[in-house]
Amino acid sequence: MTITSEMIEQTLSMFAFLAVELTLLFLAISYLVGVLQEYIPASKIQAILSAKKGKGYIIAGFLGAITPFCSCSTIPFLKGLLRAKAGFGTMMVFLFASPLLNPIIIGLFAVTFGIKVTVFYFVFAMGVSVLAGYLLEKLGFERYIKAEAYEAPKTCCGSSCGSRPKPINKWYRIWLSTWSDFKKVMPYLLLGIAVGSLIYGVIPTEFIASVASDNNPFAIPVAAVIGIPLYIRAEAVIPLSAALAAKGMGLGAVMALIIGSAGASLTEVILLKSIFKNKMIIAFLVVILGMAVGAGYLYQWLF
Repeated sequence: MTITSEMIEQTLSMFAFLAVELTLLFLAISYLVGVLQEYIPASKIQAILSAKKGKGYIIAGFLGAITPFCSCSTIPFLKGLLRAKAGFGTMMVFLFASPLLNPIIIGLFAVTFGIKVTVFYFVFAMGVSVLAGYLLEKLGFERYIKAEAYEAPKTCCGSSCGSRPKPINKWYRIWLSTWSDFKKVMPYLLLGIAVGSLIYGVIPTEFIASVASDNNPFAIPVAAVIGIPLYIRAEAVIPLSAALAAKGMGLGAVMALIIGSAGASLTEVILLKSIFKNKMIIAFLVVILGMAVGAGYLYQWLF
């Protein structure tokens, strides 16, 4: 395949757009989490996401569903929950559900594919998110969280860390914590954006549709796998999926592509390296791929 100047231009444009958007989004979400932590005690968050008899898992799922986060902006919120020592299983439910069930993607889903498809998508994604969070906690995967993920960022309030700290405005203190967090994840963020932008600019939609058509018995798992490195915002994944369906991609494969791309973008996976050990990241990917493939085949079978 020949790389044209148009492909290079699209790649660079996407990189610039995502770098600016995700940087601002990450900083904004991180700062908001800091503000919330200033006013909402950690014990309150822990209580909400640690309810007994399964209530905490359901609450975490619906909390994820009402927060308009993409897969990357969920990370700073997750860090806040870790520092608040919320329940591990409920945090994982939130991590799975938030990018897949946010109001933006559900609204676009309903407009593009209709209520029946939307209800199927919501129920399946919510059910798998809750089940996965419960099982991961019972299997002891909490031990694969890095110790430093629980630590609040250290900031210096004086001329140096060794000097006596000077009183500072709480808003500025929250900003120092936010900036410290961002500096830690910035290399991961830029690497993920670079790879995702390259794939976005070089691989044409016609190729994706051809390898995931109804004639391909492996269309659904292929679509799910393609979706992960193809970072797509919630606002774009539905229109793109509709275009691919019009080009011949089956709706089961479309469902798998949406879940793969919205639920576990390459950028998110790279960002998770700052929180999780490799075994936890593998488990995360297995859940998202399993959800994507399962939703695709079940939809194809039911409808």
